[in-house]
Amino acid sequence: MDWFNKPEESPGGKTTPLQVSELSVIIEELLDDGRLQGVWVKGEVTNYTHHSRGHRYFSLSEKGGNGTTAVIKCVMWRSDAERLAFSPAEGMEVIVSGTVRLYAPHGSYQLQVKEMKKAGLGEKYLLVEQWKRELAAEGCFASEKKRPLPVFPEKVGVVTSETGAVIHDIVTVITRRYPVEIIISPTAVQGETAHGEIAQAIRRLGGCVDVVIVARGGGSFEDLFAFNHPDVVRAIAACPVPVVSAIGHEVDVTLADLAADLRAPTPSAAAELVVPDRAVLLLQIHELKSLLTASLQGRIAWAREEQTGMRDRLRPQRFVHRIEERKTTTADLADRLGRACTTRIEREHLLLAELRTALESRSPLAVLARGYCVAEKDGLIVKSVGGITRDDRMKIRFYDGNTDIIVERVNHERDL
Repeated sequence: MDWFNKPEESPGGKTTPLQVSELSVIIEELLDDGRLQGVWVKGEVTNYTHHSRGHRYFSLSEKGGNGTTAVIKCVMWRSDAERLAFSPAEGMEVIVSGTVRLYAPHGSYQLQVKEMKKAGLGEKYLLVEQWKRELAAEGCFASEKKRPLPVFPEKVGVVTSETGAVIHDIVTVITRRYPVEIIISPTAVQGETAHGEIAQAIRRLGGCVDVVIVARGGGSFEDLFAFNHPDVVRAIAACPVPVVSAIGHEVDVTLADLAADLRAPTPSAAAELVVPDRAVLLLQIHELKSLLTASLQGRIAWAREEQTGMRDRLRPQRFVHRIEERKTTTADLADRLGRACTTRIEREHLLLAELRTALESRSPLAVLARGYCVAEKDGLIVKSVGGITRDDRMKIRFYDGNTDIIVERVNHERDL
């Protein structure tokens, strides 16, 4: 009997044979299981082929204790393979992330790989994911715990390496925008023990400043690994004042960034976020002064119109006596209102003068006005004669302008 060609029978129990495509659909539906989506798999690379079109074909194998070997075929399409930071090779132990799919033309399943890491580095990625889940459960990343930055901080704490461009950039930006006291809590920013130093540096600043910047320059995943450590994340979450993170480049996101109250793309941007711009503040003060003056002048004009109206309504001769009384009262009110307005204007002028004095006292120009000057070379401030040589072209900045000079001689202190 030809079983495959037998006719479809009634619902008594017999069925029509499946088409191959129908069976493939069923298999594909079975493989569409959440446990097979976005899985991480560790194994040894075998049968590796780098196709001319950029695709990578290989297998992941694992030797069992009884001498058997488990193997799964893998493919990494060119769009994903272009992001590889290394070249896979036969026998290399890797950790991959992907989804199990049916390859219908061959009737086989394969792991479509999206990411691949060397086993050592890949394990670190998995460890960070584990830390992320644990710290999220503790509430370290909760959005409702994020605090606003102080509008006018008096002390800014900086946790970073005490050498390098990061601290220089932060100090330069803050000094230019809104000079405040900067307290540096130095620490190592990478290495096996860096996470403990970073956490301790954050705790040292607690209660001593109004806001904290945690920063370091760019680097690889391993360079930034210390900022993923739970010790650093918990120190940021427990900090009594707001924390701004500026770790790595904008595309680098660490667990410390997720725990911070605000994340900045660069250390310079972090400095701009924690302090206001005094030029903008002065403009706002000027605008408020103009609004206040206009408001007071309007109220005075309104009072005068009211006074005139009252006088006109009381002009009939039969009300001469009452008019005289009203004149006296109106004059008294006008006098009191005039004095009150004058006092208010003087008080506001005094307040504005105090604000102006406070701002000018913090201005670097106030220091230059006392007879000091600033030497610049190639656009940078020169702090020591060690950075000057003969025939250097420099700019000397005074209170009311600047001048260009050429160095004829450099005298070191040891020469004096």
